[in-house]
Amino acid sequence: MIGSLTVSARAVSDPAILGAAPPKQLSDFGFFEDLRKQLPASGVVPFRLVTPLFSDGAQKFRFLYVPNGQAAKYDPTEAFDFPVGTALVKTFAFPADYRKPGEKLRLIETRVLLHHADGWLAWAYLWNDQQTDATLKIAGAKVAISSIGTDGAPLSFDYSVPNKNQCKACHAFNGKITPLGPKARNLNIDYAYTSGAENQLGHWRAAGLLAGLPEPGEIPAAADWRDASVPLEKRARTWLDVNCAHCHRAEGPASNTGLFLTYGENVPVRYGVLKRPAAAGRGSGDREFDIVPGEPDRSIVTYRVESTVPGVMMPELGRHIADPDAVKLLADWIASLR
Repeated sequence: MIGSLTVSARAVSDPAILGAAPPKQLSDFGFFEDLRKQLPASGVVPFRLVTPLFSDGAQKFRFLYVPNGQAAKYDPTEAFDFPVGTALVKTFAFPADYRKPGEKLRLIETRVLLHHADGWLAWAYLWNDQQTDATLKIAGAKVAISSIGTDGAPLSFDYSVPNKNQCKACHAFNGKITPLGPKARNLNIDYAYTSGAENQLGHWRAAGLLAGLPEPGEIPAAADWRDASVPLEKRARTWLDVNCAHCHRAEGPASNTGLFLTYGENVPVRYGVLKRPAAAGRGSGDREFDIVPGEPDRSIVTYRVESTVPGVMMPELGRHIADPDAVKLLADWIASLR
């Protein structure tokens, strides 16, 4: 099973993680017992997010490696403070048919975030056609994706493996590269380990990977944006937090827009309600406000999320197709505002 936990002799190469130059092949890190099956080596822990970033509908397999005997420090709102030598690994794969997302997966790229003494480094590795290994691609790459969409129609587009600068663009926090996904609220969910389902945060603490975890009732939890039993606003705000707030926050590269989409933002105009865009142009679609309560068809947010036009669509990196379910979620939420 892709992404499940396995046990092997410790195989991860700490020198490869901390080397002055990244290895040419993904296999040189030793993160996996079986590369093709994405079976992690001992000391590498798989994880999942409550609500993940949309990336053209790619399936993603996430893994954490923390040097033996060390632990990340808990933070209630931001990504945890991981020790030097930590690696965060994420593989992107596409199904032959989106209606069967777990079947006939083609591995496209694996991204690694490596924590050095002077900060985080981001690298992308492109999988070969034989699906036996992945090669470092500093300049990025374009990969033709051919599949069947959820509507049963043929679906094709050119997927972008990010270059070095694009990695920096999305992972910037106060001008420095930082992890995005491993935050308490988005990890507070069970994972199906081979030993049984267990809350991920509790599992990390028990494994010695996380220090300072508070009592369970004090740990924040994000919404699963697809769970209709959760209040609409919480789901919509969570989706915006995960998909947009890495840039649209005071510490992010889109801070100059004045649009702050972090989940904890509680001033309506700051998260878009009756807020005019910082700059007019085609990105606004001739709409006056980011969010017009009760009127999604007059809101810039829905216009940009449903667009696939470069320079208009948001997020501007990491996707080529729109997610109609997300567009509907945001439209429903805006329609409910008064």
